[in-house]
Amino acid sequence: MIAMIPFPDISPELFSFDIGDFTFALRWYALAYIAGILLAWRLVGKALETPDLWRASAAPMTRAQLEDLMTWVIVGIIAGGRLGFVLFYQPEYYFANPAEILKIWTGGMSFHGGFLGVAIAGVLFCRKHNIPIIPVADIAGLAATPGLFFGRIANFINAELWGRPTDAAWGVAFPGTHAQDCADILGICARHPSQLYEAALEGLVLGLILLYVIWRKGALKIPGQSLGIFIAGYGIARFIVEFYRQADDQFITFENPMGYVIQLGDYGVSMGQLLSSPMIVVGLAIIVVARQRGKA
Repeated sequence: MIAMIPFPDISPELFSFDIGDFTFALRWYALAYIAGILLAWRLVGKALETPDLWRASAAPMTRAQLEDLMTWVIVGIIAGGRLGFVLFYQPEYYFANPAEILKIWTGGMSFHGGFLGVAIAGVLFCRKHNIPIIPVADIAGLAATPGLFFGRIANFINAELWGRPTDAAWGVAFPGTHAQDCADILGICARHPSQLYEAALEGLVLGLILLYVIWRKGALKIPGQSLGIFIAGYGIARFIVEFYRQADDQFITFENPMGYVIQLGDYGVSMGQLLSSPMIVVGLAIIVVARQRGKA
């Protein structure tokens, strides 16, 4: 018998109650967003209150401006994350059912889309208030890591975005017929808890690295360096986890059981790896340029 971990009996909802015909429910996924945003606000606020972290000991904006920026960021996360999921992962379904695009409570968010949404919102905000963009982007990378950590934990609790079948001792028997539909496996199927891999790499490890280089190595004194570390670090972490994460159903066929979007024989690249590869290249390039300018 293959050793595996049974899925914990945790409801996706913390609590729910009815108001007339409407059911209000607080879900772990919503709580993850709230916790991530609050912790991001605290981290950025602490950095802004520490002038010695910044070049010329001058923070790029005030606490009041930060609070205004958070509203723009929230809109960017939701709009970008949803549109990214629609365009990158299920365009045919949503173009055929456009009313479903607005139903964000049914699930379906893309980090890469959310990243672009936050970037656009941040640039617009900085231009409007005449705030230097790169220093704000530097600290925004650190601010993103708590949301990534809590979001992936919520994905695990929701029993979604699970990994490929595995015989590893830490494999998890996720509930549901879809999760248990593993070819050539009789009995209970265990899968990689890829959500927890992502929480550890994208959230915890990357967050600790950024905390270290910002507070101990003065990374914010070189504009662009922290931003490059975040972009490249996320790209590398996501690229690695994609080897263990189950591809989305629309990419899986009989001829392509691994769900590669680019396939070369028995090998290929997943959609997550395809979207993360430019992040690695761009992030490393930003680090190199930032350090060269810092020396100059």
